[in-house]
Amino acid sequence: MTMHATNMGNSLYKTDPLTKRLNAAEARFRIYGMAAVAFGVLALVGLLTSALGTGVSAFRQTFVEIPVMLDAAVLDKSGNRNPEEMAKITTIGYAKVLETAMVAELTERGLLNDRVSAKDAGGLISKEAPAQLRNMVLANPELLGTTVEFRALANGRVDGFFKGRVTMESAALDSNISPAQLELAQKMRELGLLSVSFNWGFITGPDASELRPEAAGLGVAILGSLYMMIFVLVLALPLGVAASIYLEEFAPQNRFTDLIEVNISNLAAVPSIVFGILGLAVFINFGGLPQSSPLVGGLVLTLMTLPTIIIATRAALKAVPPSIKDAALGIGASKTQTVFHHVLPLAMPGILTGAIIGLAQALGETAPLLLIGMVAFVRDYPAAPPEGFLDPAAALPVQVYNFTQRADPAFIERASGAIIVLLVFLLAMNLLAIILRRRFERRW
Repeated sequence: MTMHATNMGNSLYKTDPLTKRLNAAEARFRIYGMAAVAFGVLALVGLLTSALGTGVSAFRQTFVEIPVMLDAAVLDKSGNRNPEEMAKITTIGYAKVLETAMVAELTERGLLNDRVSAKDAGGLISKEAPAQLRNMVLANPELLGTTVEFRALANGRVDGFFKGRVTMESAALDSNISPAQLELAQKMRELGLLSVSFNWGFITGPDASELRPEAAGLGVAILGSLYMMIFVLVLALPLGVAASIYLEEFAPQNRFTDLIEVNISNLAAVPSIVFGILGLAVFINFGGLPQSSPLVGGLVLTLMTLPTIIIATRAALKAVPPSIKDAALGIGASKTQTVFHHVLPLAMPGILTGAIIGLAQALGETAPLLLIGMVAFVRDYPAAPPEGFLDPAAALPVQVYNFTQRADPAFIERASGAIIVLLVFLLAMNLLAIILRRRFERRW
């Protein structure tokens, strides 16, 4: 009877105190997990909102479209149509041609008044425009003596006005623009002389000086990052995979291999700026390689990425069930055949994922590149490989750093736009990692 009463007291239909505590602990853990996920999502949304809110406008630019008479008497005084002789005319001469064309068009439209001088009207056009016009004429000397429809970049302050960054009140205190000029720009937009459209030059153009933020682009930085990623992919992936296979499958277990494994783990935690110091000392000062070149940047990023790839590859190799190795060895396969015909294909999803994550990490690094001179102002595009690997270049994260160091507020917009481009590349690389993982994944 006593046993029966005890069993009745511990009925399954009645929750005892211990079960209540366990259920409460599980509920709290779920709440903590949901809170952590929500915090991460909110942080990501905040980051993307900040970058997109400031940087999307960098992909749209204000342009002035006016007919320009290319006076041969001014731009080719010898009359020989010789590009070498025509190159002696500097951008100052082309700026006067543009100013004359601007004044003539505004006068014809009845837009000039006592408040706006000819110089003020010419000031609506970017200082980059004369150089663009000069390059166009030197590339096509037959244009001399004709009137062309020229699409010029507007001044950075005018561009900021149509994007809400510059106001009439701020223009009254600004020595680079006046309210009268902004009023003229508004009238020009109403007449179709001025428009805001997509700016391919931001993606394909080179960097510009601090006086021409509207002309600053990412072309050189994107090309430099691409060259460096080629080096990292070609060097880090085969070296990292080969080292991982040896350490995991062939290396004897002794103090020497233990020391190597510990050092690989330590290298993965070393700050990236240390690799920059190493690259400066070994590759530039000792090896004599040129500063700011994708070759040096690629070598530095390769050293930094190798530990990440090795650790990820070894983890992928360990994840392959031992039964697969035993089955291959049991039917007569050699150790090498077992590794390369069975283990490596099954570990390929993890290896590719680790490699792409390592490449994405290298793409976003800034500190080591600053130390090897890639912070320098570079306007010329690097040549095609292999010569281009030794030419000066920039990188996307360094370009973001450069933009943020400049005084003009328009460069903050440019920096946020560069961050968006960098995030697009990183997102594409992570999507590629997911696709490759699912493509090569095998279940056992």
